[in-house]
Amino acid sequence: MREPGPDHPITIETSPRRVRVILAGTVIAESGAALVLREAAYGPVYYLPRADARWEHFTPSARRSHCPYKGEASYYTLTVGDTVRADAVWSYEAPFPAVAEIKDHLAFYPDRVDAIEVS
Repeated sequence: MREPGPDHPITIETSPRRVRVILAGTVIAESGAALVLREAAYGPVYYLPRADARWEHFTPSARRSHCPYKGEASYYTLTVGDTVRADAVWSYEAPFPAVAEIKDHLAFYPDRVDAIEVS
């Protein structure tokens, strides 16, 4: 486990904006309580509460990955009609203490959904 610091900063804030994730014309998640995680030189990532997702479109994946700053990530495949996007969503079920706020939240790969709208 590595701690965020000056060489690898991580900040998490509540987004003041509404976030909507769309796949194949269907809103698969929408929230007014999203978090914005900013990590080092990476672009911001929106994490939406799990409660704000339409779970009928999510299937757990066997994929797992490890981040030394956040912990073990699990993944979900999205399905809307005939549209299937493998491993399009990730979640940290038990994130490390420095990023504990992202527990019970989901993040989406922008190139695996049709849109992540922030308004």
